[in-house]
Amino acid sequence: MTPDVVTVSPEQSVREAASTLLLRGVDGAPVVDAGGRVVGMLTTGDLIVQEAEVHPPAGVAILGVVIPLTPPAQFEAELHKVLGSTVGEVMEPHPVTIAPDATVGEAAQLMTERRVSRLPVVDGGRLVGIISRADIVRELLRDLGEEAGS
Repeated sequence: MTPDVVTVSPEQSVREAASTLLLRGVDGAPVVDAGGRVVGMLTTGDLIVQEAEVHPPAGVAILGVVIPLTPPAQFEAELHKVLGSTVGEVMEPHPVTIAPDATVGEAAQLMTERRVSRLPVVDGGRLVGIISRADIVRELLRDLGEEAGS
């Protein structure tokens, strides 16, 4: 776990948050409120969406009625994200988190199952660290080194 976590706030502008990520050399950060509680996750992928073109959902016309192939709510969410100007508007609002006492194996399994590359570590809702894929690999290499040295 890395205890020194780069964070952004929901009120920050997208431009300011992008600058923070680039300056700190990370491609994602937990979004925390004023009380230090994790309220979302922002990744460079969320920022790239802003540069994407929005295409209306495809549909099928049957007897003069167009049936959308993409749920309208999904299109609205994508449109809102593309047009967002603050972190709160473009972040993932339901971040996958993990407890401080979780094992490396549990973290690896959760990352794999939920297809995330980092897990905010929360204790009582408050951010205390972050676990990245690099942290997992580093721990695995350390364990392999200890086994080889035995």
